Amino acid sequence: MKKFLVLSAALALLTSCGKGDKGEVVGVKGKKWFSEKPFGMTLIPGGAFIMGKSDDDIANVQDAPTKTVTVPSFYMDETEITNSEYRQFVEWVKDSTIRTRLAVKADEDGAKPAAGGKNTGSIGDFAFADIDPAKMTAYDKYMYENYYSVGTDDDPYANRKTNKKVKLIKETSKYPDAAYVEVMDSMYLPESESFNGLKTMDVSKLKFKYNQVDLNKAVKKKGRKNFYEDAKPIEIYPDTTVWIKDFAYSYNEPMHNSYFWHQAYGDYPVVGVSWDQAKAFCAWRTLYKNSYVKKQKGRDQVNSFRLPTEAEWEYAARGGIESGTYPWGGPYAKNDRGCFLANFKPMRGDYAADGALYTVEAKSFEPNDFNLYNMAGNVAEWTDSSYDAGAYEFISTMSPNVSDKANQRKVIRGGSWKDVGFFLQVSTRDFEYKDSARSYIGFRTVQDFMGTQKTGNK
Repeated sequence: MKKFLVLSAALALLTSCGKGDKGEVVGVKGKKWFSEKPFGMTLIPGGAFIMGKSDDDIANVQDAPTKTVTVPSFYMDETEITNSEYRQFVEWVKDSTIRTRLAVKADEDGAKPAAGGKNTGSIGDFAFADIDPAKMTAYDKYMYENYYSVGTDDDPYANRKTNKKVKLIKETSKYPDAAYVEVMDSMYLPESESFNGLKTMDVSKLKFKYNQVDLNKAVKKKGRKNFYEDAKPIEIYPDTTVWIKDFAYSYNEPMHNSYFWHQAYGDYPVVGVSWDQAKAFCAWRTLYKNSYVKKQKGRDQVNSFRLPTEAEWEYAARGGIESGTYPWGGPYAKNDRGCFLANFKPMRGDYAADGALYTVEAKSFEPNDFNLYNMAGNVAEWTDSSYDAGAYEFISTMSPNVSDKANQRKVIRGGSWKDVGFFLQVSTRDFEYKDSARSYIGFRTVQDFMGTQKTGNK
């Protein structure tokens, strides 16, 4: 038996030769890779900077003592995520939800598409795309028989593929059959609850579920098993009532009624989004991009989009200006012509002194030296970091971050349209609870950079 094993090893060694490597260790060649700049983002070259309050702590919060830290290079959105961009997420979830519900109803009714891929003019056209195992590859057939067809304890239809080739029918007069009507009717509010008499979507049905990875579990378990969290579906529609809840004894109904969905505000920053919803958007953006990349042969998937850490946000906001008070340096919030440089509340009770009562378009005012708009004012921005008043005393000096699942307080930065100048300072720290949504908090995303790009330090 030993002789056979030795002979097998020798044969394996011989068969590995003759591939042009001449028996040398030349490494394994992977897929062709190139650094792709994400749309709407700019590269922030990594480097060291002095994080924290370089001037007197006027508010005497004492939560940001100076500390020299270093962050790696990353891409960052040039603007805050806009209503239009977030609506793309909402529309994708709505489309997926409706298609899944139609497919489930078709499965329950035993409705199937016609032979040859032709439309039947019924809900059967929207049946699951994997209902014919005879047309599957060996891999898909195995996965279907062992996983997809049995689902999970929580969802018997988990991982089933919907038919995305058939267009959804939106005009009520063209609904194909009663089953289709039943599904579509379940997605809308009753007429008695509709807004202005319009047919209104029940946004509580729009939920997004994704796998969340906790690598700290992998570290503790000393392995790569069981570090996925069983995340619950997240309602992703912004809370438009924040315009009413945030300001008592104030008339902000027009913003509640129109701000998110009306095209007039399409290029304005999305608000009313909790920390969890912002994280869900990042996960969807990654999924959406990689679903496209997957179709391109020979390409690696892109790095995940995510929220910036507190250190990354401050480094990017400074724009390479050491010890600056604001993204433009400072120390004043006006330029030499007396014009305000950001959207905030410069005077008591006077929200419009800077030219805007509420938010402004995401690409307003001058960008900083990293070409980032509104890093001060307009809307405060969620970061990935948990808030701890004494964090600067114990965080690492290399790519620092406080990631504490038990801490519900998450750092927000930059100040907003309703804040005074102190909160616009690049070093000012603030927080909000992760499940809260506000009319003055939005977000922007980042993506890790891979490559040989030099740091920003000369």
